[in-house]
Amino acid sequence: MPKTFSKTNPARELVFGDLWEFDPAPETADPKLKKRYDLFINGSFVPPRAEQYFATINPAHETKIADIALADASDVDVACKAAQKAFTGVWGKMPGKERGKYLYRIARLLQDHAREFAIAETLDGGKPIKESRDFDIPMAAAHFFYHAGWADKLEHLAPGRQVAPHGVVGQVIPWNFPLLMLAWKIAPALAAGNCVVLKPAETTSITALKFGEICQEAGLPNGVVNIVSGATETGAAVIQHPLTMKVAFTGSTEVGKSIMRSLAGTDKKLTMELGGKAANIVFDDAPLDQAVEGIVNGIFFNQGHVCCAGSRLLVQESIADEVLAKLKRRIAVLRVGDPMDKNTDLGAINSREQLTKITELVKSGVMEGAEKYDTGCKLPAKGFFFRPTIFTNVSMSHRIAREEIFGPVLGILTFRTPEEAVEKANNTPYGLSAGVWTDKGSRILKMSTLLKAGVVWANTYNKFDPTSPFGGYKESGFGREGGKQGLLEYLKVA
Repeated sequence: MPKTFSKTNPARELVFGDLWEFDPAPETADPKLKKRYDLFINGSFVPPRAEQYFATINPAHETKIADIALADASDVDVACKAAQKAFTGVWGKMPGKERGKYLYRIARLLQDHAREFAIAETLDGGKPIKESRDFDIPMAAAHFFYHAGWADKLEHLAPGRQVAPHGVVGQVIPWNFPLLMLAWKIAPALAAGNCVVLKPAETTSITALKFGEICQEAGLPNGVVNIVSGATETGAAVIQHPLTMKVAFTGSTEVGKSIMRSLAGTDKKLTMELGGKAANIVFDDAPLDQAVEGIVNGIFFNQGHVCCAGSRLLVQESIADEVLAKLKRRIAVLRVGDPMDKNTDLGAINSREQLTKITELVKSGVMEGAEKYDTGCKLPAKGFFFRPTIFTNVSMSHRIAREEIFGPVLGILTFRTPEEAVEKANNTPYGLSAGVWTDKGSRILKMSTLLKAGVVWANTYNKFDPTSPFGGYKESGFGREGGKQGLLEYLKVA
């Protein structure tokens, strides 16, 4: 292996001096992709009625992967009617024990096809293959396993009350965790006895449509799951269709507000998981090496394309310099590059549009007086990439401290007392998540009650489990996904 010396990154020189570069370790398995993907409606793949398609590209190479069907309102209408027919004819009447068998089968099939799904997810979305392989796909399967177990136990969710499915559920998911967000929504919906019409994100539709093949292989009754790809208009048609009795949306706060306005006055059940600007709080008694790993995971996992990313780091003033030095040393060895390389830590930004947004907000941070630091690493010549970036001298008035960047950019603020930490952490319109790093259990418990966040992690970050509910407050949405609470969102309780 060639030995190279970094002259562009002093932090790398400080840590390692001469650096050994990794040889490429690309994932080479066949993801079994098609050149064209049709809509999945009533158990079959069918072309859109208008015969319109759009291209999905690989953000790491800016090359076309496949043509994706563009569904219009008439396609959505057919899908919703197929779902309603399946609900009244088969799925809604099926005993929970039998529904559970289908969910178990889907979970096992996702495990069987895990490698091809992981590669497809990385090619289409840009995230590192090790994240798709080790987190996204296993967690998606875990959600189907978990909800399969609940399918014949729904009466225990609300003892003494009557529960019943809504019927047809309309779901719209984002591009940052395409298959996992699908599992978060479809698994509880099916376990509760509902049928589904789901619209995946425009830039990451492939694994959702491949999931249609899993439904076919599992023998799922026709119409129980329907997947209609497309753009904003397609999602609006799903949400506003008169047959969709329950709507679940994950995406930006701006779009969430628009959906709420469009559904005002209807009797549709609605849950939403929206944006975030989470505070990751480090006290002076925290295990600092462990905290630094949590900080890195909290903001650089999935290139920062995470609603609950710890994008605001609040460090107690007495340890701020030490934490910053450790953090710079740590990100100096993060590898940015080909998402298909198993050595890559940060892959490609999902789209050119998102890269433009990140770049613009970073420029605003510099213009407003914050001090920018990045690793200076070489980026690939093609594709949408951004270096892991840290800002110091950040104030609460800066845009980078107020707006969701949705990229690998961390703003660092300091505090002196726990009261100041709480005040700064809660000084945001969002309320999705937070992190607390301290050696005192009593402080963790107190902070968890004072922080206005739906999820508070203690001495860890970005830990998820199907049994644990996830969701936010304020402009981060309402309702929960996962756990008993998330399953209840898909049931009428009387």
